[in-house]
Amino acid sequence: MYPSPVTGRQRTPGSQTSLREANRARLVDSLKQHGRLTQVELAGVTGLSPATVSNIVKELSASGVLTTTASSRSGRRAVEVALARQLGLVAGLHFSSRHLRIAISDVGRAVVAENHVPLAFDHRHDRELDRAALLLGDMLDSVGASLDDVLAVGIALPVPIDQSTGMISAPGLMRGWEGVPIAEDFEQRVQRPAIVDSDANAGALAEHRQGAARDVSSAAYVRAGHTIGAGLILDGRVFHGTRGKAGQIGHVTIDENGPICRCGSRGCLDTLAGGPALMELFRGDPRMQRLRDLLAQADAGDASCRRVIADAGRHIGIALANLCNIVDPELVVVGGELAQAGETLLAPMRHALERSALAGAAGVPDIVQGALESRAELLGCLSLAIDSIGVGDGIRFPAVAG
Repeated sequence: MYPSPVTGRQRTPGSQTSLREANRARLVDSLKQHGRLTQVELAGVTGLSPATVSNIVKELSASGVLTTTASSRSGRRAVEVALARQLGLVAGLHFSSRHLRIAISDVGRAVVAENHVPLAFDHRHDRELDRAALLLGDMLDSVGASLDDVLAVGIALPVPIDQSTGMISAPGLMRGWEGVPIAEDFEQRVQRPAIVDSDANAGALAEHRQGAARDVSSAAYVRAGHTIGAGLILDGRVFHGTRGKAGQIGHVTIDENGPICRCGSRGCLDTLAGGPALMELFRGDPRMQRLRDLLAQADAGDASCRRVIADAGRHIGIALANLCNIVDPELVVVGGELAQAGETLLAPMRHALERSALAGAAGVPDIVQGALESRAELLGCLSLAIDSIGVGDGIRFPAVAG
């Protein structure tokens, strides 16, 4: 006999009560991962029978754990199910090289507040975590909530994170944040649980759960912007590697005699296709101050800007071919600011991939633009937070009879 984590009462392993609680936990976990699903979809993802799903939904809806709404899918009536907002809120913080983006959502992924602020180029963890805590408090006030309502906070940075320590796993990539247990530091500021990962992994998670990679079990997400990184989804899960450095294609060597990279190597992809490298080609041009200026000029038809973006796509495609030969994803999703260039970037990437990747019977993996655009990493932070929540962290089921 052992106590139930849901009801606190004694139960027998394999008993009917134990099975019912396991089924309800499986259903709730599926909603945490996917957000809003119909009862038919819930049966599919949980492996439970439609009758069992219907009974659980009725029970948990009556107790306020779930909400249901009528909808129409392909001309057929359906009942959509989601976790109720009163179960609690989660927050996401995306620290990119130049911006901090913050969002608050309920555990059903409905975003209730969102904000972003610019960051100095060489920002440091202490100042920015302080500012993030203040901004988060203000945003919670604006929606009539407080930090006590937050179940967890997901944090993403543009560098690899060692999941065993919560610290940056490669020196030289983000100096003002090195040697710091980032999640623990933020927990001390807000007194709420926090989890941290790379922004490429967060973007991969979001595109897999809600975006362009939703229908595949294995995908590579390339984040192309100020820096270049990749997140890997293998068998439906983010793959981190031993120290969180899986997918770091920004530091794949493209030119052994190329420029020195901040990681200490020469000719890394970042030094050829990252935002600063591209903007350096236009040094002295007053029109070209930020990456968005390059994108705007390319969109307006400027031939030199379009060529620079195409060359970046070719370099990324070469690194991507190596990645595909190693992990063999079904699909490649491209996000980040540079992805806004669309086919100007993607077409050369495809050409490089076709030239250099080992093709299977179906050819090489398709390359598509991300569906979540600039919000992918932030939405991924919310998913990190939701995934970290356990039954005892705020999602409580009613007592089970018998």
